[in-house]
Amino acid sequence: MAGLVIAPRARIFHGHEWVYASEVRKTFGDPAPGDVVTLKDFRDRPLGCAIYNPQSQIVARRFSRRRQDLDLDFFLRRIGQAIEHREGLGIDTGLCRLVWSESDGIPGLIVDRYGPQLVVQTLTLAMFQRLDLIRQALLELVKPDGIILRNDAPILKAEGIEAETRMLEGDPPGSLTAEANGVEFELDLLDGQKTGLYLDQLGSHAEVARLAKGRRVLDCFTNQGGFALACARAGAASVTAVDISTDACEATRRNAERNGLEIEVIERNVFDFLKKADQSWDLIILDPPSFTRNKKTLNDAMRGYKEIHLRALKLLEKRGHLSTFCCSHHAGRELFLSNLVDASVDAKRTIRLVGEHSQRADHPVLPALPETHYLKGFTVEVIPSR
Repeated sequence: MAGLVIAPRARIFHGHEWVYASEVRKTFGDPAPGDVVTLKDFRDRPLGCAIYNPQSQIVARRFSRRRQDLDLDFFLRRIGQAIEHREGLGIDTGLCRLVWSESDGIPGLIVDRYGPQLVVQTLTLAMFQRLDLIRQALLELVKPDGIILRNDAPILKAEGIEAETRMLEGDPPGSLTAEANGVEFELDLLDGQKTGLYLDQLGSHAEVARLAKGRRVLDCFTNQGGFALACARAGAASVTAVDISTDACEATRRNAERNGLEIEVIERNVFDFLKKADQSWDLIILDPPSFTRNKKTLNDAMRGYKEIHLRALKLLEKRGHLSTFCCSHHAGRELFLSNLVDASVDAKRTIRLVGEHSQRADHPVLPALPETHYLKGFTVEVIPSR
């Protein structure tokens, strides 16, 4: 088997599963993009097997510490283990992320389940090349009515994969509904945003909604209205949802109508809305899309987070709550929290931490691979000055 010799002090020796181009001492056996390769250290000792793609900055992603191939048996075993893990957590596997890439030992494969439909993303070339094997394994293990390929993520370009959305199995499902936290959502899995709902935030929706009863709520970057709908269902006195996307606003209005909930939906740039707002709220939620996808733009991203933190804190009533989220792994927990603290100092507000949030358990975290822990959030209370 072709392979790579890894240079000393590479991160793989500390438990990480990725090998960068700068960490390869030697390539042998002439592997092709998408091949399975063996990894060896500089003393010729085996380190396991990985998928290979010289077109990517991450040239190898380890998926096993022993020698094996990516055949049908592999996908049946690994996907089956991923499903069993979620069932053991008590998660409703009818609405969840069944497979989460490296966290489930299948680098670059994401599988989301919405009842009878599966949505698949292949974010690495090796997984894309083995789509038929993945399809066969999912049909045997899950028996869905349909499987949708949603390969529309920006990261695909780095892997040399053309963006596309199509049916892998079955007929286009049309409009579907899914229920989460007592709220029904209308979904368009083939043509809608992302792979349907933000499944990683379903737990946070419920956590934040517990603070909403009888309060005036502002949900910024509402997307399909996840936080707004959960808060309205929990008995909020009023709910305002803001998003710059016309499609997101229309989806939120439809979901509110479907559930018999009253929500004011405003189509506007959140930064401009917060800057010009002339009222206050008791609970403000900030759940923006990632402001950065690489370290080069991290400083700009943190300035953006600080601006919305500052403006939101100024619009909160005393004893009001701010729930804020960051979905970029480049901005770590401590950096994001310190950003919030800095904003509170500038806003002349004293804040008290009352809750901490993360991605739902169907997006498991590998401690040795910090990139798998990307979502972090904090809920703070503005307390009277002392």
